[in-house]
Amino acid sequence: MGALPNPQTNERNDQVATGLTRGLSRYFGDLGQVCISEFSLKNRRRADIVALDRAGDFTIVEIKSSRADFMTDHKWQDYLEFCDQFYFAVDQSFPNEFIPSTCGLFIADEYGAEIIRHCPVEKMHSARRKAMSLRFARTAARRVMDLTDLGPRGLL
Repeated sequence: MGALPNPQTNERNDQVATGLTRGLSRYFGDLGQVCISEFSLKNRRRADIVALDRAGDFTIVEIKSSRADFMTDHKWQDYLEFCDQFYFAVDQSFPNEFIPSTCGLFIADEYGAEIIRHCPVEKMHSARRKAMSLRFARTAARRVMDLTDLGPRGLL
């Protein structure tokens, strides 16, 4: 029989992931980039962070809150075709040797992030870039609309 999930471990992992998301958002903002967390891709995967720079290039960051989180999640390769750069982000306590050398690496906390290892730039196909740009814009606009429309739909 497998081990039962530990609610305390899950809560700690959620707190770590929330802190890393905040720190990465600050990092990208300081660079003049915009980012969206929990971004749904066309292949039905959901990227932890997708950042868009002024040139229209996309970076995807996969957050790993623990070694167990990294070891049990292999879907990150499904993100590669939807970005120009791919990074993992971990906290200070994560054993970095587990991160594949072909991927970029951030060390982050709730206050910021730092690139420890750069990744190669693999330019997306122009049709995919256009589709990603539209999806990114629509997702951002929908989230703003949801924030500003606090009442039940159709009653305004």
